[in-house]
Amino acid sequence: MTWPQTGVGIPDAFARLWMPHRMAYLKGENKPTGSGEGEGCPFCRAPSLSDEEGLIVARGRFVFTVLNLYPYNGGHILVCPYRHVADYTELDAGETAELADHTKRSIRALRTASNAQGFNVGMNLGGVAGAGIAAHLHQHVVPRWGGDTNFMPVVGQTRVLPELLRDTRKLLAEAWD
Repeated sequence: MTWPQTGVGIPDAFARLWMPHRMAYLKGENKPTGSGEGEGCPFCRAPSLSDEEGLIVARGRFVFTVLNLYPYNGGHILVCPYRHVADYTELDAGETAELADHTKRSIRALRTASNAQGFNVGMNLGGVAGAGIAAHLHQHVVPRWGGDTNFMPVVGQTRVLPELLRDTRKLLAEAWD
């Protein structure tokens, strides 16, 4: 049987790179079911997994460093407190200090492992500020290279990642000082 494909397959000037795995994120895969600690928070779950399975680069006493499962760029790291808190002002002194230390160490590891030339570092506090998981604080460390914002994300709304997340995690864990 032949099915009509209205609008599909009509020749035009665009090549298409299909990324069906991206739909999992758009549909809410790994998103918490609520704001509480026991409500499916991936940042609460990750530390219970092995480093390889959880994509954890390093563990500290108060925070851990993990690869972003849905990265903006290759090597996109998240620094998360173990404690389920939503706001930066809720961190105690030890958590604040270790979060800062893991952020610095993330930058060093990314420079060593991938020759990153620059970084975007920051937090989105609250859903209205862009936090995808607002209930559990996390700091983004996104490596950047000259020319990394080419036509793909700007025109094609597609990210090109140069290696598998497990390979990136291994390189960064090895580069961690």
